[in-house]
This record gives sequence, C-alpha cells and structure tokens, in this order.
Amino acid sequence: MQAHSNTLLDGTRSALEHLLSKAKDGIPQEALSHINRVQFSTANTGSPYFPSPLKQTEAISALKAVEAGVAASIADLQTGEKVRSIKVDLERASAFLFSTYLATVAGFHKSDHKAKKFLKDTDLLQAQSILYRRLSANLYETKNPGEYFHLHGSLEATKALNMIGLEGHRPDLNDYHECIKIIEDHVKKFTAEELEEMNADIKQAGVTCLKWDEFQVTPHGQELLQQPPWRLETLETDSPPVPFPSVASAAPKPQILSGVRVLEMCRIIAGPAMGRGLAEYGAEVIKITSPNLSDVPFFQVDGNLGKHTTDLDLRNAEDRKTFEGLLRSADVILDGYRPGSLDRLGCGPKQLLKLAKERDRGIVYVAEDCFGHVGPWASRPGWQQIADCVTGVAWEQGLAMGLNEPVVPPFPMSDYGTGCMGTIAALTGLYRRAKFGGSYVGTTSLCQYDIYLLQLGVYGKEMMKELKEQHDKQFFELRHNDSVDEVGKRAMKTMKRTHPELFEERHMHECFSKGFDANVRTVRPVVDIEGTWNGFLRSSRPNGFDKPTWEDWEVDEDMLKT
Repeated sequence: MQAHSNTLLDGTRSALEHLLSKAKDGIPQEALSHINRVQFSTANTGSPYFPSPLKQTEAISALKAVEAGVAASIADLQTGEKVRSIKVDLERASAFLFSTYLATVAGFHKSDHKAKKFLKDTDLLQAQSILYRRLSANLYETKNPGEYFHLHGSLEATKALNMIGLEGHRPDLNDYHECIKIIEDHVKKFTAEELEEMNADIKQAGVTCLKWDEFQVTPHGQELLQQPPWRLETLETDSPPVPFPSVASAAPKPQILSGVRVLEMCRIIAGPAMGRGLAEYGAEVIKITSPNLSDVPFFQVDGNLGKHTTDLDLRNAEDRKTFEGLLRSADVILDGYRPGSLDRLGCGPKQLLKLAKERDRGIVYVAEDCFGHVGPWASRPGWQQIADCVTGVAWEQGLAMGLNEPVVPPFPMSDYGTGCMGTIAALTGLYRRAKFGGSYVGTTSLCQYDIYLLQLGVYGKEMMKELKEQHDKQFFELRHNDSVDEVGKRAMKTMKRTHPELFEERHMHECFSKGFDANVRTVRPVVDIEGTWNGFLRSSRPNGFDKPTWEDWEVDEDMLKT
C-alpha cells in the first residue's frame, strides 16, 4: 500500500521536473529555490484518486508548487528574502480539479435541481437547462465506424442541432438515452471531414476526436508542441517598476496581492479560475460579464469566490465609459475569450500600451483559450471537452477503460489546470513589473495543459487493472456518447467510496453569501506559504451582483476562519 503513496509523490516530483524544463522563461529565476523546497503531502495510501489513466493529481500538484514558488518570490520582494516553508496538499490539489462538483449552495450540489432556485438564470438560451439541447454538446460516432466527432452547442444549442438536420427544440424528447440516439443518428449521416467543414461555416465549436499521436502530427499540434505550457512576453519596457501596494488587510496574515486590482473578462471555468487564483492571494478582482452572453449558472458558485461581479455591455457608450474608468487603475486584465475578441472591443494588449504610457504604469494582460494563441487552429472556438478530444485525452481515457472508443474524462480538470497556469503567468508578470517595470502579456490554453498532461505519460496496464477492480463497475460501463454530467456523476459516486479522504470536511469552507442568499461551501486553497495567508476575503456571488467600482469592498468575517 505504501508503494502507491510513494509512486504518487514520486510522480508529482517527476511532473514538477518536467514542468520546470518546459516553462523556462515563464518563471522568475528567484522562484526556483522556493519551488525546489516545496513539501508535498498526501493521506493516500492506495491507488490514484481518479478512475482515469491520466496523471491529473501529479500534474496539478506540480503546477500548484510553481504557483506557490512565484508567490513566495513576491513575498520576498515585500518583506525580504527568506527560506519559507511551502506546503502543497495532494488531496486538496485533486479536489481543486473538480471543485465545482464539490461546491454547494444552500447544501445542494451541481446535479441537484433544488440548487436552481438559488442561482441567477444566466442560461439565456436554455442550452443547459433542457436535456435535449444540452446533449448537443457531446461526443458522437460519425458516418465512418470508429470515427468520432465532438459536437458542441456551447451555450447556444440551436446552431449545432440545425447543422445536423435537427430542430433546436424538441419538447417530446426528455429521455437521456432517446436524446442521445436521435442526435447520434443524425451525426452519423456525416463524416468527420464533412462535420468539420459545416462547423467552420457556422463558426461553431466542435472537433474530430484524435488520438495523441494523431494530434502531434497535425500542423497545429506541431506548433503547440514547440510552445511552453504558458508564455509570458514583454509588451513594453518604458514604464517604471511598480512596487506591490502596502494595503492593510483584514486577513490573519499578509496577502501578497493586497491592493492589486484585476479586471476579469471571462466566463465558464478556465478564465474565472485565473481570477479565483488571484483573489485567493488577496487581489481585488472584478469579474465583468455582458448581460447579453450566456454563462453556466452553477459554475459561478465556485468560480466567483472572493470577487466582485458586475455586468457591463462594452458596446453601450455609458457602460464603456464605466469600464474605461475601472481600467485606468487596473493592474491585471484577464481575457478568457477567443484571440482577438477583446482587441475588437478596444481593450486588447496593443490598445493597453496607450494606457500604460498615459499613466506611466505598466499592466499585466493574461489570456487563455481552447486551442492556443498560435498555430492554424488558434482562432477556433472551443471548451474543455473540445481540447480533451482534439489532443487525445479522451481516447486515452476510453482505451484505458478497455474500450476501442474515446470517453471524455470525468470533471473539467483541464479547465482548472489551465486556470492555474494563467494564475502563474499573472503572478510572474506582476513580479517582473515590480522588479523591472514594463508591461507583460501572458498566454495559455486548454490544449497546452493537455499537452503537458499527456507528456507525463499514462498509468500502465497493472495500475488500470487495479483501478478497475477498486472502482464501481458502472463507471467502466460508460460509452463514448455518455455526457460529461453522467461521467462526472458516476466518478463522484465511486470516488466517494474508494477515496473518502478527498471529501473530508478539512478541505471545505462554508460561508453565507448575500449574492446567493444562502450558505456556500467551497474547496479551501491548496497552497500554504509561511508568513502569508492564502484565502478569500468574501464569499461567492452570481454574475452581475455588484456595482462597477473599486470602492467599499466588504469582508465576510466567516471567510477568515482557518
């Protein structure tokens, strides 16, 4: 039993070594000594946590170690260099990867319909709330046997359904298996090549499901393989160094980003996870969403932790003026949209050069997307399942389960991993701005996280045999066309039985949320850095809850309890 625990810890250290070799210039040199001293801990005396061949725990724990090392370097700038005890809990890191599934509002989980009455309805086009429409975002077999395409209705299902010859709404279809059969029967009328062309014509998310070796030989795969997991580039060097603000905080210990202002232009999970990460270190994060764009209601319970949220339509003159007022004193911009989207709204990296010059203070801009910011597919829309399918993650999951077909792995783990990489890029940019001045642009993507994950290799046949013996048979009966909700539900059930240490109360924090008018439970921070405090100063809230201002931010005292 102990051998497994050592294997997990050894795998984490190996993942960290690989990550450091790939990240290179994306990490301050001063952070390396901190990173190399990180202490990893685990209560696991058995097999890996997830019923999956992918080394997700090792991957995210290594990323959290790098994040902690950069954060410790910022603390050194503030209080002087010192050897700091840094701890990363492998259970907590694993819980972070499916934290939206662990979160509750009024005691109700994501899958509980009773949670709906506490949520703001941001599913504007009912792409989430109606089962038939939700299953427009799913993996299906094509006309060619053994060939699979992930159709993705994103947050607007009608385009995807119409594309394959189906109505946008079918009130007569409310049975899970019947919905899947109807949609897959229509997908099977087309080859993957035809679906790719149709998808491109309507600018819809969707992708052919590739194996890892197939992805690597695509022009896009070859381009991304040359990229680090995240990239940080200098935008300008004229701005002077900007010391971290000396701001009094209600936190039990100093927070490294107290007084740092962040504008988050993101939705769903990966982008908001970047802002959540910065809020954890004390930054003032305003999440700005458009009242005209859909978002998944429950994802906000976990994703908006520690932030203020406001709705602004940047095409509206008055809202645009308000946004520009916020922008004048912002330190960080987070971009979770396709490359070029914020440029068209006049707040991309190049436009921010003018702002930096006018105020003589640099800015840090960090963008994440699905396919990456270089390569022939850079402009394609996509989400977590799209990245997992195109890179080969889904095929690795299916093959390891004993199937000759892909299966999208449980939970939005690549979303959270990408969010962590974006947090690291932002922390590094802020560190460099404080030490050297200038402005910086960071980029990362879901596909880059998956590449990092796949390069760690997968568990061997013996380990997968053991996982199959330990976990519920029902999980391994999943097929390619089972939805992410069904995969997640079965994974949660079996993991609660096999690894109760993941679900212990010590990992959770509960606080009343004015925004949701209910108690909200969320996963506690993963990292502990001596001399600093990682935690959130305020509970979560739905999108658009707050006024668009940096003034009069509240502190929820219950959030300060350790």
